[in-house]
Amino acid sequence: DLGSSDELVVALTWTNELGITFTKTYRFNRGSYISGLEQTVTNSSDVAWHGTEYVQIDRRLSYWERSMFDVDSYSFNGPVAYDGDKAEKLDRDDLLDDGPYTYSTSSGWIAAIQHHFVTAVVPEKGTEQQYEIALSDATDMNALSRARGAVVSVPPGQSRSFNTTLFVGPKLQAQLEQVDERLKLTVDYGWLTLLSQPLFWLLSLCYGFLGNWGWAIIAVTILIKLVFYKLTESSGRSMAKMRNLQPRIKAIQERYTDDKQAQSQAMMELYKTEKVNPAAGCLPILIQMPFFLAFYWVLLESVEMRQAPFMLWITDLSVRDPFFILPLIMGAAMFFQQKLNPQVGDPVQVKVMQIMPIIFTAFFAFFPAGLVLYWVTNTLLSIAQQWKINKVVEQEAKDKKAGKRPKKA
Repeated sequence: DLGSSDELVVALTWTNELGITFTKTYRFNRGSYISGLEQTVTNSSDVAWHGTEYVQIDRRLSYWERSMFDVDSYSFNGPVAYDGDKAEKLDRDDLLDDGPYTYSTSSGWIAAIQHHFVTAVVPEKGTEQQYEIALSDATDMNALSRARGAVVSVPPGQSRSFNTTLFVGPKLQAQLEQVDERLKLTVDYGWLTLLSQPLFWLLSLCYGFLGNWGWAIIAVTILIKLVFYKLTESSGRSMAKMRNLQPRIKAIQERYTDDKQAQSQAMMELYKTEKVNPAAGCLPILIQMPFFLAFYWVLLESVEMRQAPFMLWITDLSVRDPFFILPLIMGAAMFFQQKLNPQVGDPVQVKVMQIMPIIFTAFFAFFPAGLVLYWVTNTLLSIAQQWKINKVVEQEAKDKKAGKRPKKA
């Protein structure tokens, strides 16, 4: 209990047989997961003391098989090393095969992470440190991460202090950046970090205005949709034209039932004449996929989503919808979206596409509710956009038949 003070100071002292006193002073602050560690050597003996500053993290490693039913299984669990240039995750197999991982720097740190939580040791900047990360017991299931400073001498009658910053708790990025700008790399977005970090910044900005992470996800989805609006509009027009060509495509398929080559040539001629690209609908999906994956990792890894409520039955955006309502809404929306688009390809391909909403519903049922909320919002916006484009293209086709000048969408 801190009482009326916002700081709790805990001092641990030991004096050896020579009269040298070692004091570890921990400073804990209310509302913060940042702690200070001061190690002081007071030499009251008649001989000089020689030694080094030393801090370590001893962490038990837990491993489990990846499962779509457990989002924790997709997160890295183990030590992380930062050498002043880059952060590197070191799993058990790395340390077993390659042995201890060592490096020296005056601007590094060591940490151990497990999904939403981190333990980090950040020595004082400008002090050269030797780092070592190794497996530490007979079962090779403990990772020992050490930071050791240069050898110093404390003459009789003098003292020397060493300062280290500790971070123990949830990976709140605002607090991590207070310790070290690069400490937020312990939030493991993987190879999509370059996309995920700006998306998290944007998500946080929206949260600052809306005060609810669920509405912030919806706002970011709308903004992403606006960024890609022109691209999706172009492909949407092509898809709308394809939809209008369905009767002619069906006629070609029936005419050349036994001659697939002639059928393909006739359809290509039709596409060329009508200036339609049947593959245009794939491009927006391919371009948006990295953003989808980056947003997936934002919602999976950002502890800010943990236990964050949205509304009604969604009380935690970082885990699956407890009643599977959002995935069912998403599946229904995807089914309706298919009805707006042309059914292209042979009968087998069409049937495969028709069952995709069912497959996606089952797949997304165990994804974080925040991610499903993003995909539902994105799908509903896509439906609204495609519906509008279909109406415009249909009107243009009517105007063209009537000899009128087409209007711009």
